[in-house]
Amino acid sequence: MPAVLSWASDEDGLPAQGLVGPPKTRLRRSSPGELPSEVEQALWRGSDLGPQAAGPVLCSGFSALDAELPGGGWPCRAVSEVLSAQPSVLEWRLIGPALRGVVAAGGTVVVVGPPKTPHLPGLQHSGIDAGHLVWVQAEAPAERLWCTEQLVKSAACGALVAWLPQARPEQMRRLQVCAQACAGPVFLFRPAAARHEPSAAPLRVLAAFGVDWELHVHILKRRGPAHDGVVRLPSVPGGLDAVLTPRLLTPSRIIASRSAGRDATRHLEEPVHAVGGLAPCAAPRRHATTR
Repeated sequence: MPAVLSWASDEDGLPAQGLVGPPKTRLRRSSPGELPSEVEQALWRGSDLGPQAAGPVLCSGFSALDAELPGGGWPCRAVSEVLSAQPSVLEWRLIGPALRGVVAAGGTVVVVGPPKTPHLPGLQHSGIDAGHLVWVQAEAPAERLWCTEQLVKSAACGALVAWLPQARPEQMRRLQVCAQACAGPVFLFRPAAARHEPSAAPLRVLAAFGVDWELHVHILKRRGPAHDGVVRLPSVPGGLDAVLTPRLLTPSRIIASRSAGRDATRHLEEPVHAVGGLAPCAAPRRHATTR
């Protein structure tokens, strides 16, 4: 179809418009130092903790921890490295609420090389039944690493939990590359001394015990700004919350009251003098006599 020319002239007698068609829209020019809106929305800054900074995540079960994790939970398709001073003590209490969600969705939790035998009654109290738990007992470090890598590559489990205390930086890098094709989270537990070693894991946390059945979590590495301080998570072991009395749920108050009682007793037993304490009496000296 030939184009139609419009010869509606202006005051100079020249055609006002050549080809008749839809008007062209021009993008708004941004001022110096300002990005266009479409670029601003797609841009992620390292100082932000937005959903753009992470892929799919799994809710940790702790609202205080989710507020500090990129995307609001444990990352999937990535390695999460958990460091602690003593192995097989607080790991299940930290990741148990997240694994409960995996089991509720019909997924399987595979455990590789735990230092201690998993306590099935305690796991059942946490919502992890034996029908959705697979335990791979690998003793040698090479066996643990091989089993972990094969499970990550196959993506055959809803969540993978492995203890790799002797993993080297290049091995951690290979696991992180393989984990990008795994739909579920990959938890690797290592000793606290490994915090000084380089690691390709995008998330590294250091966990320790608190007094009042708490877990203290310090985020060593995350996609976003550096984390300062400690996240305190209430974490009573499964089955004990219905047995412990309110007094035993806060042992710090008991310790503080006993310390205050001892200080008061010591204050009464030791009188205070205006000029200070009494000097200890010196033992009498014995002089030798000559006959």
